[in-house]
Amino acid sequence: MLSMELFRNDADKIRADHDKRGITHERIDKVIELDQLWRNALKDMEDGRRERNQAARGIADAKKSGDMDSANSIMAQVKDLGERIAALDEKANSLLEERDVIRMRIPNLLHDAVPVGDDEGGNTQHSLHGQKPDFSFEPRTHNELIEMNKWVDLERAAKIAGSRFFFLKGDLARLELALQSYAVDFLIDRGFTLVQPPVMMNRDAYEGVTDLSDFETVMYGITPDPLYMIATSEHPLTSMYMDEVLEPSILPIKMVGVSPCFRREVGAHGLSDRGIWRVHQFTKIEQVVITHPDDSWDHHEDLLKNCLDLWNALDLHYEVVNICTGDMGTVAARKYDLEAWLPGANAYKEIVSCSNCTDYQANRLHMRYRTSEGNEAVHTLNSTAVATSRALVAIMEQNQLEDGRVKVPECLVPLMGGKGHLEPCKW
Repeated sequence: MLSMELFRNDADKIRADHDKRGITHERIDKVIELDQLWRNALKDMEDGRRERNQAARGIADAKKSGDMDSANSIMAQVKDLGERIAALDEKANSLLEERDVIRMRIPNLLHDAVPVGDDEGGNTQHSLHGQKPDFSFEPRTHNELIEMNKWVDLERAAKIAGSRFFFLKGDLARLELALQSYAVDFLIDRGFTLVQPPVMMNRDAYEGVTDLSDFETVMYGITPDPLYMIATSEHPLTSMYMDEVLEPSILPIKMVGVSPCFRREVGAHGLSDRGIWRVHQFTKIEQVVITHPDDSWDHHEDLLKNCLDLWNALDLHYEVVNICTGDMGTVAARKYDLEAWLPGANAYKEIVSCSNCTDYQANRLHMRYRTSEGNEAVHTLNSTAVATSRALVAIMEQNQLEDGRVKVPECLVPLMGGKGHLEPCKW
């Protein structure tokens, strides 16, 4: 959420950002209007309190002089003032709530380097990594590979949980665990602390990290409890310090989170999204940084470098893209995506998102750090390290052999008990 100081002192900066995104200014103007009405109500309420305090002193003087008629008259006046103050207080609270509901829908300010574009077609290539695999045979899709090797059981999972859930079996299940272990160790070596978060969050915390009006449709709610299943460990880790003032000495806080993630993934999707690419439950290893504002852009590049080094170690071909204005969500100020090459789909598809959210989430979460001049909002950043189901798809399609087996990335072989290939499951 953008600070009110920005609306009051530099609203044209927000308007210019909206122009980049191709959105109108109505919400900006409404926030400014409601803020002024709220401030007016506060002033009227303060004036009423002063008048009431003055009248109260008049009651004491009247009683002291024995003029009960005057005392009674002033008490009636005080009662009227009290009712007026209560009404103004209710009005002020209502205006404040309405102002901030709208303010929470206004997106973050974009970094100057974000390319301008209407949709994902406006994204630009940042860099290209690895060699595109060359096959002497027609490469299979991951759907074909998991079916012929019996590594995934979609039908039986659907029987007990519904579509887009799966049983992961045999060597592919072991490879998923190896990916988790490798990614966690990799980030611990780079100064991150392992954190396993709760997999449920309340609404207040969730509204702090994302725009629920956009995101709620893909989330699972828990009935009758007012909780949501997490869509990524970024959300609980980022909100871990909500409503707190942090000592600057502990910054930056660098966390690697491991958790199951739950998403509805509503709507129709293409053939390449089937199998285990777009599912309702998956495991993700996430990087989260809470830092001083002066350091956040350096941390953004560090998060990206961690991703590059990790995915280069897996020896996979992928590209990095700069997300454009029209493809940017509400929260991030700048975002990189890593897109892996999927030979079976003949396309690059997203495997990592790396975002700097600046002070946007911190303002929503009331998360600050202590300064000598007053408390200031921290900056928050997040990046996927590995979403394991999508990593498995990329490994299967890029490392497939003609007989249907899959070569294990060399860095994961020790975590597979020395096994260099994924063998079929017998059942």
